[in-house]
Amino acid sequence: MSIERLERQDGVVWRVRWREGGHNRAKVLGRKRDAEAFDADIRRRKRAGELVESANAQMTLTELAHEWLHVYGAPNLARSTLESYAITWDRHVLPHIGGLRLRELTPQVLERYRSELAAAGVGLPTQRRVLVIVQGILQRAVEWGYIPTNPAKVVRKPTGRRRHVVRPMAPTIVEQMRAHLLARGDLRSATLVSVLAYAGVRPGEALALTFGDVRQRTILVERSASLGEIKETKTGRLRSVRLLPPLADDLRAWRTACGAPSNDTLIFPTASGGLWTGHDWKNWVRRRFRPAAGAAGVEGARPYDLRHSFCSLLLYEGRTIVEVARQAGHAPSMSLDTYQHVIDELEDAERVPADEQIRRARANLVPVSYPLSAARTSSEATDGPNPLLIAPSRRPDSNRGPLHYERGVGCSRRLMCAVERRRNARTRQETRSPDTSRRRHAAQKRWTLGGRTGRGASIVLCGARRLTSGEALAA
Repeated sequence: MSIERLERQDGVVWRVRWREGGHNRAKVLGRKRDAEAFDADIRRRKRAGELVESANAQMTLTELAHEWLHVYGAPNLARSTLESYAITWDRHVLPHIGGLRLRELTPQVLERYRSELAAAGVGLPTQRRVLVIVQGILQRAVEWGYIPTNPAKVVRKPTGRRRHVVRPMAPTIVEQMRAHLLARGDLRSATLVSVLAYAGVRPGEALALTFGDVRQRTILVERSASLGEIKETKTGRLRSVRLLPPLADDLRAWRTACGAPSNDTLIFPTASGGLWTGHDWKNWVRRRFRPAAGAAGVEGARPYDLRHSFCSLLLYEGRTIVEVARQAGHAPSMSLDTYQHVIDELEDAERVPADEQIRRARANLVPVSYPLSAARTSSEATDGPNPLLIAPSRRPDSNRGPLHYERGVGCSRRLMCAVERRRNARTRQETRSPDTSRRRHAAQKRWTLGGRTGRGASIVLCGARRLTSGEALAA
């Protein structure tokens, strides 16, 4: 840095020279006093580290983003996060300010950029997301010595507060969804809905659970699944959530149906036994979850919404917001902001244990593996048949216990498939031959399961009906 006296035709001027960003710079002033003040300001800025001595300040924002991706993004962020960042970058950042050099990015430029996003109809959450991504990338440039300060840090960003009220699904809604799935033989999806609604885990955390994580009273949550890979939980911490007795029963039934696998086996693997990919998850949401939610009368629901059901169950039984936050795996302030309206609604309500609420909801629906109670007759007379309920087994009072195919869900599911195949084969045979009485009698013998049906009993299972002995003789 230096001050030089220059004589020109119009008089004497003073030139201040200094080096910044790998280049020599100069400024001409008319008075010596002004030149000395400017030189002093340059020296002060250099001592404070505000002057950039690196040529990297000439790189564009896009070039910095590529370096940020390889040096910082890939080692520290999940693939799903990087993919969402890439979509936002290509759509909103690259066409507008991607070609600007780092030294050209000022708070005024970024404020104008935000106003352009608002004028283009970009929503407030997306505006905030764009500015947060840009600020994070520029912060690495500050730490690497490319620029002296982060211009995006002083730009006001839209608030990140929740703009819609969380509406937790009641246990009756959850049980209607499970009944819809169980009626179609999809025990895996019904169990996954139970885990999401009655354990409060995030979807990725549920898909990474193993049978060994289910302990006697709690479920250990220490990992998450994302795009077919195992990663840390969202907060990077492990936690244990309360294992409600109804959920323990569901997990026990699912493990039995899977053939009692080892503790290190995933609870919800793919058909090949691996982790779910993003494609697998989207298919499940479209083919399984949304139809079940629609059958329960809930439109536009997301699997993540089931997480709010668990938190509301804990609040309903009188748990404090700190306990709910610990179970859910986020800060108490966030829990209070999310569920304040639920707390206000339950201020003077009766406190009911969470497992009791689930049992009451299940008592209003027909169990999938056991016969209906006598209350169905009166309800059908007034409201008509319930499509969520299955056909009952009309066994006599002397045979109240469930048959052997009703003892295990896996056994029942395999038998239902066998029944369907045999029924189709019998239908084809009857269309070829007019003599049906002899085959019906033979079919009646074939359906006899260990002589446990009793006289005058019949079973409705997946559309196939076993004839009673009296009906077989009459045929």
